[in-house]
Formats: sequence, C-alpha cells, structure tokens
Amino acid sequence: MPAIYVDADACPVKAEVVKVAERHDLPVTFVANGGLRPSRDPMIRNVVVPGSFDAADDWIVENAESGDIAITADVPLAARLVEKGVLTLGPTGRPFTPQTIGMAVAMRNLKQDLREAGEIKGYNPGFTPKDRSAFLQALDQTVRRALRANQGNQ
Repeated sequence: MPAIYVDADACPVKAEVVKVAERHDLPVTFVANGGLRPSRDPMIRNVVVPGSFDAADDWIVENAESGDIAITADVPLAARLVEKGVLTLGPTGRPFTPQTIGMAVAMRNLKQDLREAGEIKGYNPGFTPKDRSAFLQALDQTVRRALRANQGNQ
C-alpha cells in the first residue's frame, strides 16, 4: 500500500491530507523540524527531525518509496522525490511530475535570483478556499492512481 508523506513545516493542508487518507485507509507521516500536534489516530505518525533546515526533506527522501505520495511546497524536495518515483503534489494541488519538474525548478531559481537582486518582493500569494478544494481533488485522484498502480504490481 502506498503511504503519504507530508513536509509538514508550514503545510496548510494537513487536515485535508488526513481526510483523504482516512477515506482510503492509508498511513500518513508528517515530518517537521518541530511543532507537530500529536494524534490519537494509529494511521498518523509524526516525525520531528532535529538539526539542519533540510533535515525533514532528507528524512522524507530517505523513507519515501516509488509509488508513495508526498505533499510539499518545496520545489528542490519535489525534484528529489519525483526522481525516486514518488507521486508529489504541492499544497494547491499542483502535481510535480517528470515532465513538469524541470520548469518548476527553473522558475523557482529565477524567482530566487530576482528576489536576491531586489527586482521582486518575496511575497507568496495567499492560500484560498479554491486552492484547498483543488488540493483535495488532486490528492484524491493521486491516491486512486497510486492504489491502482499498487494493485497492478501485486
């Protein structure tokens, strides 16, 4: 069975992940540098990683396997996961795929260069109810795709 891994630092869709995971009876692992709320649900696991800023990213990459699902807004982490065959979504429902990850990395790097040069501000657009709805739909579709692929591999 696929598992869901969440880059939980500042993730706005934790409740939505749990909702979809419960519907499909999938385990969820929230990974963060700190600040996770405990859960009584045996399908929810919280992993708090000490150390560097990228420690949570490294933990997810080391533990997620091809066919699993990951949720992250971190484009470099998404690139590492896509390379491993992990089905990866951003919190707005945007899929990171082998076909799209190159452009996502290039845009991220361009925006970082423009911010550092003072050409643009570092503000991200607000997270809207439309984003939340799109995420729920995309995650449900991704879970269904992962389950179908898992059944085909048995």
